[in-house]
Amino acid sequence: MNGVTLRTAHVNELGALVAIDDDASQLFVRAGLDIDIEQGHPFVVSEQQRWALAIERGLALVAADTGNRPVGFMILGDVDGEPYLDQLSVRTGHMHQGIGSMLVHHAISWSAHRPLWLTTYAHLPWNKPFYEKHGFVKHPEEECGAELCAILREQRAALPDPMQRIAMVRRCP
Repeated sequence: MNGVTLRTAHVNELGALVAIDDDASQLFVRAGLDIDIEQGHPFVVSEQQRWALAIERGLALVAADTGNRPVGFMILGDVDGEPYLDQLSVRTGHMHQGIGSMLVHHAISWSAHRPLWLTTYAHLPWNKPFYEKHGFVKHPEEECGAELCAILREQRAALPDPMQRIAMVRRCP
């Protein structure tokens, strides 16, 4: 993490966050999951609206390099009245340097001893296992709140390999 620091995203950085996420998505392509959704698709529009709102509310954090350029980010929010990690992405050239872990640790601190929720792919070696390493566990969908179930439905309607999308939660000990 040489010189990488966390800071809130600036209002003019939505495009940078999208670019980071696009770059990170190359891992999915290499795994056979082509997440090439057109810019005007309702899923993309909804996602970027959530991210813009998170930026406005100070709930979008970037990992910035020594030149203060974003190399990773996370979007935080609230789902079913509980903390939610909406998105975490790191540029491929900056992966395996602890940046993702630094972001997750910050999200855990932000959740203030409340359950922290997220959705991810179950079958990819860098998704579910990464979160499990940080104390998250798969949560039965039938026990998820209405908003989280709606998120999973939206993701499954737009993303490849829909039945591999799962909910995870980290509860404080």
